[in-house]
Amino acid sequence: MSGKKVRLLAGVSVLAVAAAGLAGCGGRQGGAAQDDTASEVTCEVARDTRVGIATGNSTGVYYVVGNALAGQLPAATGGRLTGTAAETGASVQNIEQLVAGQYDVAFSLFDTAVNAVQGKESFSSAQPVQALARIYDNYTQVVVRNDAGISSVADMRGKRISTGSPKSGTEVIAHRLLQAAGLDPAKDIQAQRLDLTKTVEGMKDGSIDAFFWSGGLPTGGVTDLFTTAGDRVRFLDITPLLPKMAELNPAYQAGTIGRDAYRTAADTPTIVVPNVLLVRTNLDANVACAITRTLFDRKDALAQANPAAKGISLENARRTDPVPLHRGAEKALQELGAR
Repeated sequence: MSGKKVRLLAGVSVLAVAAAGLAGCGGRQGGAAQDDTASEVTCEVARDTRVGIATGNSTGVYYVVGNALAGQLPAATGGRLTGTAAETGASVQNIEQLVAGQYDVAFSLFDTAVNAVQGKESFSSAQPVQALARIYDNYTQVVVRNDAGISSVADMRGKRISTGSPKSGTEVIAHRLLQAAGLDPAKDIQAQRLDLTKTVEGMKDGSIDAFFWSGGLPTGGVTDLFTTAGDRVRFLDITPLLPKMAELNPAYQAGTIGRDAYRTAADTPTIVVPNVLLVRTNLDANVACAITRTLFDRKDALAQANPAAKGISLENARRTDPVPLHRGAEKALQELGAR
């Protein structure tokens, strides 16, 4: 074999190793994506399997709870099932990458998941995703600088507003709230499509006037902001826009950001929307069942990672319609006694 051919083959080998490394890093899927062909769901994972979990911004609750869930999978399955959580842009991006096979499990806001299965809004066609369970609620957290002159969403006209990471559930809700207030997100604000870390930095240094965030309580990045700049920022009551939001999707409901969440002077009325854990329709049913069982059997450990996980309940687990439950999740929830 010539020296040139040896060098070529070596180069191909290096590229192959590099590609394998990229596929295995950052929480991407590693073996759970085969077609679901098992006729019976036993919840027993037959072979060593690693799942990638798409979460959200690193200072958000998806990321914290997703890492906690990944950490509980080995102990819950005798080491057969392991998981790695990855930081992502959240809901819309998560679903796109889930369908593409880059991840096996994805956190998503319920309204975005509904759009996905119906092929609406951000999705041009129905996406092949199903739910493991409805989990805790996300709270729409709209924070403004006290010196920005913003008393309502309509007052954001011309202001520097962070609407969240591109293709995130936060961005979807932000755009809907702005439109409900009579504003065009593309023209009427100085939109900053930033993740939560950069958003908090901008609020601190005054380069951003306000931001939208959809997350559990408490969210680490928001805690940081209120801890360091609490006298310069405040929450905005957005519930006057709830009737228009509920017309778009009945998942939008009234809620309250309690004063204890961020040690604010008073409670803040807001709009909440549930979260769901999604998988592809072809995920192995026993893997789906095992993940679902772990979610509820190890709930206390997840809540230790972030109190938002206390909102995970068997009472609400099945409430995912029109997003269908995966048959592996159906088996788990039946055995767990979910109504």
